[in-house]
Amino acid sequence: MTEQTPSGAGVNDTGAQEAQSGGASYAAAGVDIEAGDRAVELFAPLAKKATRPEVQGGLGGFAGLFALKGGYREPLLAASTDGVGTKIAVAQAMDKHDTVGLDLVAMVVDDLVVSGAEPLFLQDYIAVGKVVPERVAQIVSGIAEGCVLAGCALLGGETAEHPGMMGVDDYDISATGVGVVEADEVLGPDRVRPGDVVIAMGSSGLHSNGYSLARRVLLDIDRMALTGHVEEFGRTLGEELLEPTKIYAKDCLALIAETDVRTFAHVTGGGLANNLARVLPAGLVAEIDRGTWNPAPIFKLIAQRGRVERAEMEKTFNMGVGMVAIVAPEDVDRALAVLTARHIECWTLGTVKKAKDADAVRVALVGEHPRF
Repeated sequence: MTEQTPSGAGVNDTGAQEAQSGGASYAAAGVDIEAGDRAVELFAPLAKKATRPEVQGGLGGFAGLFALKGGYREPLLAASTDGVGTKIAVAQAMDKHDTVGLDLVAMVVDDLVVSGAEPLFLQDYIAVGKVVPERVAQIVSGIAEGCVLAGCALLGGETAEHPGMMGVDDYDISATGVGVVEADEVLGPDRVRPGDVVIAMGSSGLHSNGYSLARRVLLDIDRMALTGHVEEFGRTLGEELLEPTKIYAKDCLALIAETDVRTFAHVTGGGLANNLARVLPAGLVAEIDRGTWNPAPIFKLIAQRGRVERAEMEKTFNMGVGMVAIVAPEDVDRALAVLTARHIECWTLGTVKKAKDADAVRVALVGEHPRF
């Protein structure tokens, strides 16, 4: 794993040169290299747990090295980059930073697995207004935990201190992940057939999308307190909003191994219909029955308190469905059994049919949620 240090902390930096000459210093400009070193000391043991046998070398190099082994016939590398969005604002307000890393990993690796790729490694980028070693270590602890849950290595990353651009307590995180899949095993729209069945995997809440709207409704319009207990949740609003995004990567790979999966759809920004439409070929439509599930209380609360219309809710939030699998009809029971055995809430969501005309929508949401 490459070492994470404040951005621009090289010996040729102008600030460092000025410090040596007795003039202005990098520290006076707001960048604390020693704090960055301390952060590395704190999170290094955590990061070392998120590894794989293919990882070469260790902490401190300029690049992470990963040996692609396993006797692949025709391997394709898959890559994905993402962040967590304004969910970080809730973490900052709650001063709780050990879960957003889980969200970050989920957003990256669950995009990779949609193509059938096994996540291999991830590299993170943490931008902060001021390096607070303990806070950075908390963030990395979540990233490392997420990598362990996804079965990938935390191969490296960077912590960049941006004084003057960000407030001292501000930060943002992003990551890039790489996975591998055999060329003849890539999942996608070309595999989907009429009669295939759409299976839902339940979300753990809002995941990491729609927080700008959620915060606007609950915190600005309704003036709810993050520390206030909400009876429908059985915990505080802040705890509900910081519930980590479910990581489905290993569950999806298990499903691939035991059933005929045509493709997956990771339900993120844009909601269920828009993301499912991305993996359907022209001429087919997925008919999804809202009556097969009831969204969690957090979705109902946002809709009611903000008077948010259903169409707006469904294009902004996952509404309780975090990942979708399209499987061959003969494998539905087996797929549900595999996911249930892995403690994933799952159900039959709908079916794939031939479209009636060329202009038909790719995804049709029908029916009503039972108690929404």
